[in-house]
Order: sequence, then structure tokens, then C-alpha cells
Amino acid sequence: MVFLNSSNFRPFLLTGFPGLEASHPKISILFCVLYLIALLGNSAILVVIWVEQTLHAPMYLFLSMLAASDLGLCATTLPTLLKLFWFNAPEIEFDACLTQMFFIHVFSLMESGILLTMAFDRYVAISNPLRYTTILTNATIVKIGIGLFVRAVAVILPGPILIKRLMFCKPNVLSHSYCLHPDIIKLSCSDHRINSIYGLIIIIITFGLDSVLILLSYLKILITVLGIASQEEQSKALNTCVSHVCAVLLVYVPMLGVSIIHRFGKHVPAVVHIIMGYVYLLVPPVLNPIVYCIKTREIRIRILGNLLKM
Repeated sequence: MVFLNSSNFRPFLLTGFPGLEASHPKISILFCVLYLIALLGNSAILVVIWVEQTLHAPMYLFLSMLAASDLGLCATTLPTLLKLFWFNAPEIEFDACLTQMFFIHVFSLMESGILLTMAFDRYVAISNPLRYTTILTNATIVKIGIGLFVRAVAVILPGPILIKRLMFCKPNVLSHSYCLHPDIIKLSCSDHRINSIYGLIIIIITFGLDSVLILLSYLKILITVLGIASQEEQSKALNTCVSHVCAVLLVYVPMLGVSIIHRFGKHVPAVVHIIMGYVYLLVPPVLNPIVYCIKTREIRIRILGNLLKM
């Protein structure tokens, strides 16, 4: 068996839908529509929040961070997907693959951190409304945003470095039209247990910890809301959390699904791996703007108002 160092390893081959290569241009229409919805929806949220001074509140500033991370995910994965489906060009250079992998995981981790801060935002708004604006000042929000970015980069950066030390051999075919950490290390012909352990630790101390803290935040919110005398006020308080709960589910359910399949789904049909991979990357950016436009009156009114002016 021939081993190749990562520095001179020939390009990886991305995978679309095996056996349906002739239909890739037609399938790409669906992906183009989904990406267009994601790009337009998240861009609209960013523009509306930027332009409308009344929306420069913590809740909407965190929402703009979420929209920005969704745009980052789309921008990172769209080029290789279009290259594969439109031009039947599956090759991607090793370093380019690691770069794409790095940014995909950074933006995913930032999404998780932003969802945690949004849960904290809702907790402060409901449990201590009088101090809401003094606790979550603009300076504090900027520091939180920078902290989330630094955390994501610091946690994900060892990934490409650890992959560089691996040896690779044929076959070099990835499972998706983009590069993911567990997908790349499976191609290694050398011992990649350290990489697998690293990936598992990252999931536990970031996504796992974030999800637990989000759950605790909502337990505290529920306890606070149940202490409110008026049923109408209870309903109003909980309604402000609905869109965020939907966003959490849209991110964590696909993420959990793709992680389980990659680690324990060796006998699962390849098409399931492929579909779950696209669900993991496309569902949150596509549906988050829709959920927030439907459930957030201020966002909906301003977006519809701008559309009517056009």
C-alpha cells in the first residue's frame, strides 16, 4: 500500500449523488434555489437590522450574528457544490479542502455559541427586564461576538494541523461535495485515533456544553414565566422564545444526526450520509430567516415594507 504525505497528496474527489451524475445539473437547480433563499433571507435580516435604528437591541444584534454565520456557511460550501454539479469537476486540492473544512466548522461552532447567547438574552429579558439594556450593552455584545469568534478559531485550528500529520492512500473520495473533519480522517491509512478523539472532545466541550447551558437557560425561563401571575403575560413572554427554540432545533438536530451517522452508521446506505450532510449545512441557513420573519413581528413588518417600496 502506498502512503502519501499530506504535503504531496493528490486532490481529493468530492461526491455528489453517485449514479446520478448525468442528472447533477438538474439536481443543482434545487440547491441553487435553497442557497438563493438562504442568501437573500439572511442578507435581508442583516440589512434591515443595520438600517433600522429601532432594531439595534441585543436580541436583534444577536440575530444579525446568526445571519452572518449562516451566510458564512453558504459562502464556504457553495463554490465546491456548484463546481461539482455544474461543471462535473470533483477535484479539490488538499490544502483547499482543509481550508474549507476549517471555515465550515468555525461557522458551525459560532452558530452554536450565538444560540447560547440568544438563550441568555431571552433569560435576562424575561427574568430581569429593568436591567436588560444595562447588562447587555453594545460594548458587551461586541465583546461576546469577538469571544465567540476567538473560541471557534482556537478550538478548530488544531484540526487541520493534526490532519497534516496523517498519511493518506487511495481511495481519496469524500462523501460530500464539501470537506468535513470526520470525512477526511476516514481516508487516512495511518492511525487517526488522536484525530477522532479530538473531534469527539470538541463536540462534547463546545456543542455539548452549549446545548446543556441552553437547556438550563430555558428551564430558568420556564420557572420565571410560571411565577408570573397573568396568563396573558406568560403567553407573551414564552412567545418571544419560540423563534429561538426553532433555531436551536434547526441547528442541533441535523448536527446530532450527521455526527451519529459519521461515527456509528458504517452500514447505513451512502445516500443517507449524503442527504444528512446537505440537511446539516442547508436547513439552518434556509429556515432560520423564514422562522424569524414569521415569528418576529418587527422583522416581518420591515422586510415586507421594504419589499413593497421596491
